[in-house]
Amino acid sequence: MRTVFLGTSQFAAAILRHLAASPHRPSLVVTRPDRPRGRGRKLASPPVGDAARQLGIALEQPANVNADTVRARIGAAGPHVVCVCAFGVLIKEPLLSDHLMLNVHPSLLPRWRGAAPVERAIMAGDERTGVSIMQLTAGLDSGPVCLRQSEPIEPSDTYGTLAARLQALGGTLLVAALDDRPPCTEQDPALATYAEKITPGERMLDPSRPAVELARIVRALTPHIGAHVELPDGSRLGVLEARALPADGPPRGVVGLQGPRPVLGCAPGALELLAVRPPGRRPMSGEDYLRGWRR
Repeated sequence: MRTVFLGTSQFAAAILRHLAASPHRPSLVVTRPDRPRGRGRKLASPPVGDAARQLGIALEQPANVNADTVRARIGAAGPHVVCVCAFGVLIKEPLLSDHLMLNVHPSLLPRWRGAAPVERAIMAGDERTGVSIMQLTAGLDSGPVCLRQSEPIEPSDTYGTLAARLQALGGTLLVAALDDRPPCTEQDPALATYAEKITPGERMLDPSRPAVELARIVRALTPHIGAHVELPDGSRLGVLEARALPADGPPRGVVGLQGPRPVLGCAPGALELLAVRPPGRRPMSGEDYLRGWRR
Protein backbone atom coordinates (compact mmCIF):
# COMPACT_ATOMS: atom_id res chain seq x y z
CA MET A 1 0.00 0.00 0.00
CA ARG A 2 1.38 3.44 -0.93
CA THR A 3 1.85 5.69 2.09
CA VAL A 4 3.10 9.12 3.09
CA PHE A 5 4.26 9.76 6.66
CA LEU A 6 3.83 12.95 8.71
CA GLY A 7 5.62 13.22 12.06
CA THR A 8 8.18 15.13 14.08
CA SER A 9 9.18 13.68 17.46
CA GLN A 10 11.50 10.88 18.57
CA PHE A 11 8.42 8.75 19.19
CA ALA A 12 7.26 9.40 15.62
CA ALA A 13 10.72 8.57 14.27
CA ALA A 14 10.47 5.11 15.85
CA ILE A 15 7.08 4.59 14.18
CA LEU A 16 8.54 5.70 10.84
CA ARG A 17 11.36 3.16 11.08
CA HIS A 18 8.86 0.39 11.77
CA LEU A 19 6.68 1.47 8.86
CA ALA A 20 9.67 1.73 6.51
CA ALA A 21 10.58 -1.90 7.28
CA SER A 22 7.09 -3.08 6.27
CA PRO A 23 5.52 -3.54 2.82
CA HIS A 24 3.99 -0.08 3.32
CA ARG A 25 7.27 1.87 3.21
CA PRO A 26 6.49 5.59 2.72
CA SER A 27 7.50 7.25 -0.52
CA LEU A 28 7.50 10.67 1.16
CA VAL A 29 8.05 11.96 4.70
CA VAL A 30 6.83 15.39 5.84
CA THR A 31 8.17 16.92 9.04
CA ARG A 32 8.64 20.36 10.55
CA PRO A 33 11.48 22.76 9.66
CA ASP A 34 14.85 22.64 11.42
CA ARG A 35 14.91 24.66 14.66
CA PRO A 36 17.60 26.12 16.96
CA ARG A 37 18.38 23.76 19.85
CA GLY A 38 20.73 23.44 22.78
CA ARG A 39 22.91 26.03 24.43
CA GLY A 40 24.55 26.98 21.15
CA ARG A 41 21.14 27.42 19.48
CA LYS A 42 22.35 25.68 16.35
CA LEU A 43 19.82 24.57 13.77
CA ALA A 44 18.91 20.92 14.23
CA SER A 45 16.62 18.63 12.29
CA PRO A 46 13.59 17.02 13.93
CA PRO A 47 14.10 13.32 14.77
CA VAL A 48 11.77 12.30 11.93
CA GLY A 49 13.86 14.32 9.48
CA ASP A 50 17.01 12.53 10.63
CA ALA A 51 15.30 9.16 10.31
CA ALA A 52 14.00 9.90 6.80
CA ARG A 53 17.49 10.84 5.59
CA GLN A 54 18.99 7.70 7.11
CA LEU A 55 16.28 5.59 5.47
CA GLY A 56 16.72 7.29 2.09
CA ILE A 57 13.12 8.48 1.88
CA ALA A 58 12.19 11.75 0.17
CA LEU A 59 11.73 14.49 2.74
CA GLU A 60 9.77 17.74 2.86
CA GLN A 61 10.05 20.29 5.71
CA PRO A 62 7.46 22.96 4.90
CA ALA A 63 6.77 26.01 7.03
CA ASN A 64 3.05 25.35 6.51
CA VAL A 65 1.87 21.78 5.97
CA ASN A 66 -1.55 23.05 4.88
CA ALA A 67 -0.18 25.14 1.98
CA ASP A 68 -1.35 24.29 -1.53
CA THR A 69 2.20 23.43 -2.61
CA VAL A 70 2.47 20.83 0.15
CA ARG A 71 -0.93 19.40 -0.68
CA ALA A 72 0.23 19.02 -4.26
CA ARG A 73 3.48 17.33 -3.20
CA ILE A 74 1.61 14.82 -1.01
CA GLY A 75 -0.95 14.23 -3.74
CA ALA A 76 1.78 13.59 -6.31
CA ALA A 77 2.99 10.68 -4.15
CA GLY A 78 -0.39 9.04 -4.71
CA PRO A 79 -0.84 7.66 -1.20
CA HIS A 80 -3.62 5.23 -0.32
CA VAL A 81 -3.12 6.32 3.30
CA VAL A 82 -1.31 9.20 4.99
CA CYS A 83 0.13 7.99 8.30
CA VAL A 84 0.51 10.56 11.07
CA CYS A 85 2.25 10.45 14.45
CA ALA A 86 3.12 13.35 16.74
CA PHE A 87 3.34 15.86 13.91
CA GLY A 88 2.74 18.78 16.25
CA VAL A 89 0.84 21.06 13.85
CA LEU A 90 -2.90 21.14 13.19
CA ILE A 91 -3.76 19.56 9.84
CA LYS A 92 -6.63 21.51 8.32
CA GLU A 93 -9.06 21.29 5.45
CA PRO A 94 -8.81 20.69 2.57
CA LEU A 95 -5.68 18.60 3.21
CA LEU A 96 -7.51 16.72 5.94
CA SER A 97 -10.06 15.39 3.47
CA ASP A 98 -7.68 14.84 0.56
CA HIS A 99 -6.61 11.41 1.84
CA LEU A 100 -7.46 8.80 4.43
CA MET A 101 -5.27 9.71 7.42
CA LEU A 102 -4.44 7.23 10.16
CA ASN A 103 -2.94 8.62 13.36
CA VAL A 104 -0.82 6.66 15.86
CA HIS A 105 -1.75 7.96 19.32
CA PRO A 106 -0.08 6.57 22.49
CA SER A 107 -3.10 6.23 24.76
CA LEU A 108 -6.30 4.23 25.08
CA LEU A 109 -8.57 6.77 23.43
CA PRO A 110 -10.75 8.52 24.41
CA ARG A 111 -8.58 8.70 27.55
CA TRP A 112 -5.71 11.16 27.22
CA ARG A 113 -6.40 12.99 24.00
CA GLY A 114 -3.83 15.67 23.32
CA ALA A 115 -0.14 16.49 23.40
CA ALA A 116 1.31 14.57 26.37
CA PRO A 117 -0.61 11.30 26.78
CA VAL A 118 2.30 9.18 28.02
CA GLU A 119 3.37 11.72 30.63
CA ARG A 120 -0.18 12.34 31.85
CA ALA A 121 -0.92 8.63 32.21
CA ILE A 122 2.12 8.18 34.49
CA MET A 123 1.36 11.36 36.44
CA ALA A 124 -2.23 10.24 37.06
CA GLY A 125 -1.13 6.88 38.42
CA ASP A 126 -2.88 4.93 35.67
CA GLU A 127 -2.19 1.21 35.80
CA ARG A 128 -2.52 0.80 32.04
CA THR A 129 -2.19 2.84 28.88
CA GLY A 130 -1.70 1.74 25.27
CA VAL A 131 -1.81 2.77 21.64
CA SER A 132 -4.78 3.65 19.44
CA ILE A 133 -4.82 3.79 15.64
CA MET A 134 -7.46 6.33 14.74
CA GLN A 135 -8.74 8.13 11.69
CA LEU A 136 -7.64 11.76 11.80
CA THR A 137 -10.52 14.26 11.85
CA ALA A 138 -10.90 17.95 12.63
CA GLY A 139 -11.34 17.35 16.38
CA LEU A 140 -8.53 16.86 18.91
CA ASP A 141 -7.78 13.13 18.71
CA SER A 142 -11.53 12.55 18.51
CA GLY A 143 -11.74 10.48 15.31
CA PRO A 144 -12.97 6.90 15.11
CA VAL A 145 -10.60 4.23 16.42
CA CYS A 146 -9.59 1.33 14.16
CA LEU A 147 -7.26 -0.60 16.47
CA ARG A 148 -6.42 -0.31 20.16
CA GLN A 149 -4.16 -2.34 22.43
CA SER A 150 -3.28 -1.82 26.07
CA GLU A 151 0.09 -1.88 27.82
CA PRO A 152 0.65 -2.02 31.60
CA ILE A 153 2.40 0.86 33.35
CA GLU A 154 4.90 -0.70 35.73
CA PRO A 155 5.62 1.03 39.08
CA SER A 156 9.21 1.61 37.94
CA ASP A 157 8.34 2.93 34.46
CA THR A 158 9.67 6.29 33.37
CA TYR A 159 8.59 8.05 30.20
CA GLY A 160 11.66 6.55 28.53
CA THR A 161 10.93 2.91 29.38
CA LEU A 162 7.20 3.14 28.74
CA ALA A 163 7.54 5.12 25.49
CA ALA A 164 9.95 2.51 24.12
CA ARG A 165 7.31 -0.22 24.53
CA LEU A 166 4.56 1.99 23.12
CA GLN A 167 6.69 2.79 20.07
CA ALA A 168 7.09 -0.91 19.30
CA LEU A 169 3.39 -1.50 19.89
CA GLY A 170 2.39 1.53 17.79
CA GLY A 171 4.51 0.42 14.85
CA THR A 172 3.02 -3.08 14.96
CA LEU A 173 -0.56 -1.78 15.18
CA LEU A 174 -0.08 0.71 12.34
CA VAL A 175 1.20 -1.98 10.00
CA ALA A 176 -1.67 -4.26 11.08
CA ALA A 177 -4.17 -1.49 10.32
CA LEU A 178 -2.67 -1.03 6.86
CA ASP A 179 -2.63 -4.79 6.24
CA ASP A 180 -6.16 -5.55 7.38
CA ARG A 181 -8.05 -2.23 7.12
CA PRO A 182 -10.27 -2.95 10.17
CA PRO A 183 -13.47 -0.94 10.61
CA CYS A 184 -13.27 2.14 12.82
CA THR A 185 -15.55 2.78 15.80
CA GLU A 186 -16.57 6.20 17.05
CA GLN A 187 -15.23 7.28 20.44
CA ASP A 188 -17.50 8.03 23.38
CA PRO A 189 -16.90 11.75 24.06
CA ALA A 190 -18.29 11.39 27.59
CA LEU A 191 -15.21 9.31 28.49
CA ALA A 192 -12.66 11.76 27.08
CA THR A 193 -9.81 13.15 29.18
CA TYR A 194 -7.18 15.58 27.96
CA ALA A 195 -3.39 15.42 28.12
CA GLU A 196 -2.34 19.05 28.08
CA LYS A 197 1.19 19.96 27.03
CA ILE A 198 3.70 19.94 29.90
CA THR A 199 4.31 23.52 31.05
CA PRO A 200 7.61 24.87 32.45
CA GLY A 201 5.94 25.38 35.83
CA GLU A 202 5.06 21.71 36.11
CA ARG A 203 8.74 20.80 36.04
CA MET A 204 9.25 22.42 39.46
CA LEU A 205 8.33 19.85 42.11
CA ASP A 206 5.67 21.47 44.30
CA PRO A 207 6.19 20.42 47.94
CA SER A 208 2.58 21.24 48.77
CA ARG A 209 1.64 18.07 46.88
CA PRO A 210 1.98 14.54 48.27
CA ALA A 211 5.35 12.86 47.80
CA VAL A 212 3.77 9.96 45.90
CA GLU A 213 2.50 12.40 43.27
CA LEU A 214 5.88 14.07 42.93
CA ALA A 215 7.57 10.70 42.44
CA ARG A 216 5.21 10.04 39.52
CA ILE A 217 5.99 13.45 38.03
CA VAL A 218 9.72 12.66 38.11
CA ARG A 219 9.09 9.35 36.33
CA ALA A 220 6.82 11.02 33.76
CA LEU A 221 9.40 13.69 32.86
CA THR A 222 12.47 11.42 32.73
CA PRO A 223 14.61 11.50 30.66
CA HIS A 224 13.29 13.90 28.03
CA ILE A 225 11.95 16.94 29.90
CA GLY A 226 13.20 16.73 33.46
CA ALA A 227 11.93 17.83 36.87
CA HIS A 228 13.76 19.92 39.46
CA VAL A 229 13.62 21.24 43.02
CA GLU A 230 14.71 24.61 44.37
CA LEU A 231 17.63 24.58 46.78
CA PRO A 232 18.08 26.97 49.72
CA ASP A 233 20.45 29.17 47.68
CA GLY A 234 17.80 29.58 44.96
CA SER A 235 19.49 27.28 42.45
CA ARG A 236 17.66 24.41 40.81
CA LEU A 237 18.63 20.80 41.25
CA GLY A 238 17.51 18.46 38.48
CA VAL A 239 15.81 15.30 39.74
CA LEU A 240 16.26 12.18 37.59
CA GLU A 241 15.03 9.53 40.00
CA ALA A 242 13.09 9.77 43.26
CA ARG A 243 10.91 7.77 45.61
CA ALA A 244 8.30 8.61 48.17
CA LEU A 245 9.30 7.72 51.73
CA PRO A 246 6.78 6.12 54.08
CA ALA A 247 7.56 8.60 56.87
CA ASP A 248 7.61 12.38 56.99
CA GLY A 249 10.92 14.16 56.43
CA PRO A 250 12.04 17.79 56.62
CA PRO A 251 9.48 20.59 56.87
CA ARG A 252 7.42 21.14 53.74
CA GLY A 253 9.48 22.76 51.01
CA VAL A 254 12.83 22.18 52.70
CA VAL A 255 15.47 20.02 51.00
CA GLY A 256 17.16 18.12 53.81
CA LEU A 257 20.86 17.53 53.21
CA GLN A 258 21.76 15.73 56.43
CA GLY A 259 21.00 12.10 55.50
CA PRO A 260 22.56 9.76 52.95
CA ARG A 261 20.56 11.39 50.13
CA PRO A 262 18.73 14.70 49.67
CA VAL A 263 15.11 14.60 50.88
CA LEU A 264 12.37 17.07 49.99
CA GLY A 265 9.72 17.68 52.63
CA CYS A 266 6.22 17.39 51.15
CA ALA A 267 2.63 17.58 52.33
CA PRO A 268 2.27 14.81 53.18
CA GLY A 269 5.38 12.65 53.13
CA ALA A 270 8.90 13.15 51.87
CA LEU A 271 10.62 12.64 48.53
CA GLU A 272 14.06 11.02 48.50
CA LEU A 273 16.20 12.18 45.58
CA LEU A 274 18.00 9.09 44.30
CA ALA A 275 19.63 10.60 41.19
CA VAL A 276 20.15 14.28 40.44
CA ARG A 277 21.76 16.70 38.02
CA PRO A 278 23.35 19.78 39.66
CA PRO A 279 23.40 22.95 37.53
CA GLY A 280 26.02 22.67 34.80
CA ARG A 281 27.19 19.24 35.91
CA ARG A 282 26.74 15.61 34.97
CA PRO A 283 24.02 13.36 36.44
CA MET A 284 24.99 11.66 39.69
CA SER A 285 23.53 9.69 42.55
CA GLY A 286 22.04 11.48 45.52
CA GLU A 287 24.86 10.09 47.66
CA ASP A 288 27.57 11.49 45.37
CA TYR A 289 25.84 14.86 45.30
CA LEU A 290 25.83 15.09 49.09
CA ARG A 291 29.44 13.99 49.34
CA GLY A 292 30.42 16.86 47.05
CA TRP A 293 28.16 19.32 48.89
CA ARG A 294 29.72 18.47 52.27
CA ARG A 295 33.30 19.04 51.15
